[in-house]
Amino acid sequence: MADSGSHRQTASTTQFTELTLLYQFSNTLLSTIRLNKLTHLILTALTSGNPLLFDRAMLFLRNEKTNSLQGMLGVQQDSTTNLHIIDDQDYLSCRWDINDDVIVRQRASEFCALVHATRIDTDEDCPVVKRVIVEQKLYHTENSGCHECSSCTFIKHLGVITFAAAPLVSRGRSIGIIIVDNPVSGRPIGGDDLHFLRLFANQAGMAIENSMLYNRIEEAHSSLRDARERLDHGERLAAIGEMAANLAHELKNPLISIGGFAGRLLKVLTEGSRERQYADTIIKEVCRLEKMLSDILAFSRKPTICYNHCSLAEILKDCFETCAATMEDNNIRFNQDLGGALWPLLGDAHQLKQVFLNLILNACEAMPNGGFLSVCATRSTLDKPTVTICIKDTGGGIPSDMLSQIFSPFFTTKLHGTGLGLAIVNRIVINHNGSITASNEANGAVFTVNLPLVE
Repeated sequence: MADSGSHRQTASTTQFTELTLLYQFSNTLLSTIRLNKLTHLILTALTSGNPLLFDRAMLFLRNEKTNSLQGMLGVQQDSTTNLHIIDDQDYLSCRWDINDDVIVRQRASEFCALVHATRIDTDEDCPVVKRVIVEQKLYHTENSGCHECSSCTFIKHLGVITFAAAPLVSRGRSIGIIIVDNPVSGRPIGGDDLHFLRLFANQAGMAIENSMLYNRIEEAHSSLRDARERLDHGERLAAIGEMAANLAHELKNPLISIGGFAGRLLKVLTEGSRERQYADTIIKEVCRLEKMLSDILAFSRKPTICYNHCSLAEILKDCFETCAATMEDNNIRFNQDLGGALWPLLGDAHQLKQVFLNLILNACEAMPNGGFLSVCATRSTLDKPTVTICIKDTGGGIPSDMLSQIFSPFFTTKLHGTGLGLAIVNRIVINHNGSITASNEANGAVFTVNLPLVE
C-alpha cells in the first residue's frame, strides 16, 4: 500500500510540475508579439530550466510557395543561460524572459547557422515530414534508421539520431515543426517528455501564427501609411505643378515682347557700343528664360503619345543632322554604329527624337573644348526583343554621388539648367515601355536606353 501511495504522489508531483511549466509557457507566449523573441523563448524554454527537458531544439517554419520547411532557429543547452522567471512567487502569473544579449548569442552560434542553412522539401516521400506535416502527429524514433533513408537528408545534415518532431498547428493548418534531441546527455526521450512536447507545440503553433498575423497587419498598416503620405505629397506636387504651369504660361507673353523689342534695338544700335552689348545680353537671357519656361510647361503637361510604327535608325539620323553644327563648333569627333538595321519601334517619333536630341546635346555641352561622342545600337533580349542604344562621351562623367538623382525633376549639374531635361527624357522612355540608365565609363558618361522592338 505504501508503494501505491508513493506512486500516486510521484504522478501527482509530475502532473503539477507539467502544469506549472505549461502555465509559465502560456504566460510567456502572451508577453510578446515579436516573432523573433517569441521563437527564442519557445526553444530556450525547451532546453533550459529545472527539470531539464531537452539538450537541443530546432524550429522550422513552412513556406507554402516553395513547398519547404525553412530552418529558422536552433538552440542548445549551453546558450540558454540568463533565462529568468518574472513574478516567480505566483504559479498562475509567472513567466520566462530573456534579454537581447542572449538572443544575439543564440543567433551567432554554429548550431543556429547549421539549422538556418537547412531546408526540408515537403514534396519528398520522407516519413518524418509525412507524419508531422501531413498527418499532424508527433514523430519519435530511438534508432538511426533515418540516416539510411534517402528522403531524410536533413536528419543527416543536422546530425540527429534519437529525436522527436512535433507539428506546429494553427487553425487546422501545419505551419512548421519543432525537432528536439539529447545528443549531449544521451538521456532517452520518454513518454512524459513526448506528452509535454505535444502540449507545448500546440500552444507554440497558435502563438507563432498570431505573431505572424500581427506582423502582417503591421506591415500592411505601414504600407498604407506610406501610400497615404505619397498620395498627399503627390497632391501637393500636382498643385505646385499646376501653379508653375500657369505662371510659366503667363510669363511667356511678356518675355516674348521683351525679346522682340530687344531684337529691334540690336538692329539700330552701333556695333561695339555698350548699349548693343546690353541689348545682346537681354536677348540671351530672354532665350534662356523661354527655354526654362518651355521645359516647365512640357513637364507639367500630361503627355499625349501618338503610337505609330517608326524607324529608330531614321530618328537617330535626323538627330545627328540636327546636332552636326553643334558638334563641329565644339570640335567633337563623332562615331555612329547602327548595325545596318532599321530598328522598328511602336512609338511617338517626335518624342523619341526629343529623347536622343537631349542626350546628344547634353554630351556636347559636357565637351566644350572638344572630345569624342559615340552612338551605337545593338539588339538584346530582355523579356522580349529589345534595341539598346548607348551614347558615350568623353566629358569627364557624372559625379558618383549624383548618379542616383540624375533623372529626378529639378535636379541639375548645370549652372543655368532647369533640371527637367533628363526627367522629361526618362518619362518619355518609360511611356514607351523602355528604360534608361546613366553610368560612368573611362573618362566620360554613358547613357543606355532600352526600347522594345516590333517584330
